[in-house]
Amino acid sequence: MATPKAELVVTGQYLVTMNDDNEIIKDGGIAVAGSRILEIGPAAELVKKHPDAETLAEKHGLIMPGLVNTHTHAAMACFRGIADDLPLMQWLQEYIFPVEAKLTPDMVYHSTLLSICEMIKSGTTSFCDMYLFAADVARAADEAGMRAWIGEVLYDFPSPNYGELENGFKYTEDLFARYDDHRLITITVDPHAIYTCSPELLQRLGNMAAEKNALYVIHLSENQDEVNTCIERYGCSPVMHLENLGLLNDRVVADHCVMVTDDEIQLLADRGVKVAHCAESNMKLASGIAPVVKMLEAGITVGIGTDGSASNNDVDVFGEMNSVAKIHKVDTMDPTAMNSLQTLHAATVGGARVLGAGQEIGSLTPGKKADIIVLDLDQPHLTPIYNPVSHLVYAARGSDVVHSLINGRIIMRDREITTLDEPAILDRMEQMSRQVIKMRTE
Repeated sequence: MATPKAELVVTGQYLVTMNDDNEIIKDGGIAVAGSRILEIGPAAELVKKHPDAETLAEKHGLIMPGLVNTHTHAAMACFRGIADDLPLMQWLQEYIFPVEAKLTPDMVYHSTLLSICEMIKSGTTSFCDMYLFAADVARAADEAGMRAWIGEVLYDFPSPNYGELENGFKYTEDLFARYDDHRLITITVDPHAIYTCSPELLQRLGNMAAEKNALYVIHLSENQDEVNTCIERYGCSPVMHLENLGLLNDRVVADHCVMVTDDEIQLLADRGVKVAHCAESNMKLASGIAPVVKMLEAGITVGIGTDGSASNNDVDVFGEMNSVAKIHKVDTMDPTAMNSLQTLHAATVGGARVLGAGQEIGSLTPGKKADIIVLDLDQPHLTPIYNPVSHLVYAARGSDVVHSLINGRIIMRDREITTLDEPAILDRMEQMSRQVIKMRTE
């Protein structure tokens, strides 16, 4: 069999691999063949070895794995700033649920495109989304060339998308059929939360996830009100409720996990449950601080999520990393807690493992998918450089990303998205904002 030839060689000042050895190569490069990483090494050697390949050279560039956003609601970009400075339940019940009831597929599609633009331009190459009109979220992600895990949220009451619950199951089945073996899109099973799903619905969706070998994505123990409601209804906490229903397993992606006890942390670890940590949303809604340091010590796989733009109010994982690293230092009163390498790991390798994709993405390793971003280090806030990993967590911004590849395809070059018409998307969202204002007052 002929040795694959590189079609693209990306070079820069630093190559941060996030491989098992956390290798950093000065003046490094990465050779890409098709959708996969062919090899990594010194830039000069790769360029010489692959003379026919296109070269994407960034003299002051830092090359690293694309960021993985393990929990978001992309289409909520249209609600950015619509209701701020409120507790979670009031925010949901008085503001978000009423306007969501008037959403249309077209609004979700265009709002998702906006959010995807923001993610691409801030270094995210993969995201896990749970929301309404999931087929339109998937359509937007496919057009953009984004890697995505997408599910239709189900709950006991009628949905503005599918109506009665039984239609939701059919809708989800159709999603699985439509995106079976898709190169970038994976469908998930998404019960909204303990407080919006009956035990029967939770179990039925658990059976579907097992049958499809799919992720089971759920908001879990997000705040104290949720815990109190679960105790009133079922006599136990949300984590124990899922355990009693036989639903805690390695397919579960538990979003938030703010209010969990030490015993519950150990149980989650024992069951192989993965956690999506959304620090900024939890701070903004005053939900609390998830005990992520203890989770990592217990062996739980933790990724970083932004949540939606209505509760964050952005989807910039670089900003999220900065918050994650700092909030746990204050929470534990330990400046060594959640160090920069741990935090960057959660945003790359950890996120990939949360989504069951650790063998394919998350590090710059030969054979893995070529999901790569390049940052421009030639800037005042990134000068001088003593520790590239520390810089990525404490100094870098999403706007420092200049190039992005997903599945070996250049999705952004020199800050210009190649797959989407960004000006048209921004213009469409300006028009939609007037529609959202009208929805609030009707």
